[in-house]
Amino acid sequence: MKRLFIYLFFCTFSLNAFSQTVISGKITHDQGEALAGANVYLQDSYDGVSTNESGAFSFKTSKTGDAVLIVGYIGYEQIMRKIELKGDTIHLNINIKEKFNQMNAVTITAGTFEAGDKRQAITITPLDMMTTAGAVGDVYGALQSLPGTSTNGESGRLFVKGGDSNESQTYIDGSLVYVPYNSSVPNLSTRGRFNPFMFKGTIFSTGGYSAEYGQALSSVLLLSTNDMPTEDQLDLSLLSVGAEVADTKLWKNGAITGSFTYNNLAPYMGIAPQNYDWVHPPESGTGAISIRQKTGKTGMFKFYTSMAKSELIVKQANPNADGDLFNYNLANDNYFMNGTWNGKIGEKLAMNIAASFTHNSDCIRYDTVSVDQKTVGTHLKNVFTYPFTEKFTLKFGGELFSKTYSQNALIPSGIHFNSFSNHELSVFTEAQIYASSKFITRIGTRIENSDYLNSLKISPRISAAYKLTDNSQFSLAYGWFYQNPLDDFLLYTHHLNLERADHYIFSYQSSINKRTLRVELYYKDYKDLVKTGNGAIYFPSTYSNLGYGYAGGLDLFWRDNKTIKNGDYWISYSYLDTKRNYENFPKEAVPTFASRHNLAIVYKHWFSGLRSLVSLNLKYSSPRVYNDPNSPVFNGAKMLPYRSLDLSWSFLYRKNVIFYGAVTNALGFKNEFGRQYANTPDSGGNYPGIAITPQSNRFYVIACFITLTKKGNANQLDKIN
Repeated sequence: MKRLFIYLFFCTFSLNAFSQTVISGKITHDQGEALAGANVYLQDSYDGVSTNESGAFSFKTSKTGDAVLIVGYIGYEQIMRKIELKGDTIHLNINIKEKFNQMNAVTITAGTFEAGDKRQAITITPLDMMTTAGAVGDVYGALQSLPGTSTNGESGRLFVKGGDSNESQTYIDGSLVYVPYNSSVPNLSTRGRFNPFMFKGTIFSTGGYSAEYGQALSSVLLLSTNDMPTEDQLDLSLLSVGAEVADTKLWKNGAITGSFTYNNLAPYMGIAPQNYDWVHPPESGTGAISIRQKTGKTGMFKFYTSMAKSELIVKQANPNADGDLFNYNLANDNYFMNGTWNGKIGEKLAMNIAASFTHNSDCIRYDTVSVDQKTVGTHLKNVFTYPFTEKFTLKFGGELFSKTYSQNALIPSGIHFNSFSNHELSVFTEAQIYASSKFITRIGTRIENSDYLNSLKISPRISAAYKLTDNSQFSLAYGWFYQNPLDDFLLYTHHLNLERADHYIFSYQSSINKRTLRVELYYKDYKDLVKTGNGAIYFPSTYSNLGYGYAGGLDLFWRDNKTIKNGDYWISYSYLDTKRNYENFPKEAVPTFASRHNLAIVYKHWFSGLRSLVSLNLKYSSPRVYNDPNSPVFNGAKMLPYRSLDLSWSFLYRKNVIFYGAVTNALGFKNEFGRQYANTPDSGGNYPGIAITPQSNRFYVIACFITLTKKGNANQLDKIN
């Protein structure tokens, strides 16, 4: 009996061993490389194994019949494959794909610098807007340390990739700001109207941007205001040129902030040397109210309104009168309002409603001329976003631009009043498609119709990005971009087309261990630019769309906040090749606002023992051209190169008290921005000219920022961290 039991046991064991199935193979990921550590097993069993360093696996199972083989690995899609177990050998080579996750997926960076979105490789942060030397608290000043921009010291506005400053548009929370800069005297620099403390994030697109935005041939600046504050707060800002007070009060799911700013440069200019004779130094006052209110589970309503008044009187030289001085008087009234609502309708459909209103008037008096200019603009916008799947999102919407511009001029020959009103309706749609987490395509179309110009334009846009590694990627963008001609032209004619620029952008970006490298090539083809003839400015026949031009170049950006302990620096370089034949140009030539080479080196260092942040900004722009009527070569004269070393120091005296000091052009480099010439030659046949100089060789500012809260540990920089 014992022998029979042993015999039956060995027979059964031999039968099981004979019926075992051997399952082997190799696991690779979607790039074809071996995947080590992947789990390979049979469903509802303990039979399985992990792949080795070569991605190979092999195991045995005594199960028979139909089975499901499962391959799993963190971050990759699970594979389930049906197999039949017949006691033989099964060899499988299986390729698994990386699991899609938008948070880790590639993003399009061609032509775009983004700050505030932690998903992206951040090149600048909102904090940089305040602490970059030379910016002196100006959003546009801080952006001029980025590649693609050209510094025009006599303007202060944004000049992007061979484009004039009027080719850039500014949006706050999705709504257009018709007049983003303070009014200024010709040949003197200006600043942006808005305090950087208002904003939590910035997207600066230097070209190839989304179909959602139009009426900009070169760039768009998208500013996002702060969300809900966390506590009641009183902010006091004391500066050498003025003061500001802002008070924030919270209630359930809502908050309101009221602020008042007063600036008067008279005391400062009485101490600091100036290159101009100021009769009434710049003086301004601004009051603003900001409201935040949560609506439902996902909605947020934001409302902002501001009223500002400013005035200045400066003596300027008149080249037509042998340099005699005359008073230039400028008084400005500006009212701005915008409101937005963001939220979801249902589980997936997101909606954004934005609206803005601008009323801006300038009263100008100089020599024997009196000019009153007024801009009244409204912008209404509605955008819907629907994610059909995690890999396919559709954005669509429409917007209405309404603008009235008038000019009432009193000159020796009489009174001239001109105005126009334009209503522009635009619709757009855009699809964002992920082929995988490594490749994304964005395809969009924008249609714009202007009733004043009786013009309908279609703008195709496409952009894409491919992730080479976890830390690097390529991006490209192409599109058509339209913009209305200048207001000063539309005053006298509506027989013009929209101006057009075609963008071609290719960029590479790598971000590894807090170091970012960005290289971008671009080309812009300008078409249908406004060309002015020899007729009087009030004749419609003087204007045509026969102008054209191009702009191409290379932008380099390197940022490193790892190598130097407590140090952070970036280097920005731009090469620009551009020419135009537009407006009153007699031939194709380099425009006066373009510099071939632009360099900015920014360094910031935190001295913990001194509780201080020190920043320096070295800027250089190669000589720009200007036209000397005494020369036979149009735009053949060259300015001095622009050079400036700017310094700033922030001292954290207490958690809620910050002292700040800054100086621009600390080394006193001589800067000139060409010359202004008389309209007629003198008795010797020469056109007298006067050098265009900065307002002052240096600008100094000293400030103290105080924040009062119940906890006492907040400061004003918290708003933009």
